Amino acid sequence: MNQSISLYLTALSQVNWLSPDEFTFPDPNAKAWLLEQGSLSRRLSDNCQQLTVELLHNQWVESSFLDKSESELLPTEPCLLRKVILQGDGKPWIVGRTLIPKSSVQDQSHNLELQGEIPLGLTVFSADNVKRDELLVGWAETPDGLLLARRSRLWMNNKPMLVAELFLSDSPAYFF
Repeated sequence: MNQSISLYLTALSQVNWLSPDEFTFPDPNAKAWLLEQGSLSRRLSDNCQQLTVELLHNQWVESSFLDKSESELLPTEPCLLRKVILQGDGKPWIVGRTLIPKSSVQDQSHNLELQGEIPLGLTVFSADNVKRDELLVGWAETPDGLLLARRSRLWMNNKPMLVAELFLSDSPAYFF
């Protein structure tokens, strides 16, 4: 799977992001998953016995590492780059890539730098002040064919982070 992960992350970085109004959803189930405003981690955990996180990467990158569309949504400062695979009952469901600016890590009730194998959504959505904006969706061209993806900016206690998620073929987003 590790070689595939690199290909999935590359595909995720090349998605042509569209507003939900411009996107043709394949079915109502996929639409509900892509437009989820709450914790995707919680929703995933409702569809399996055990939701686990495989932490692939958790390191700081300079702001110059971000692409133009990412830079427009976050402060110009180093970001914690977190890459994970969310698995439901041992099946890979989501490849996630999160950029958390340094100022967003500071003064939080949880140390996001030490999040490890805890789903980020569970931590973020346990905060008092959380919202999602800049939600975009699209198709990622992967070796497995076209897969659904979404990207949004989450605000935790008025501090932003950018989350991109690729829904792998075993994800419940594809099944009713």
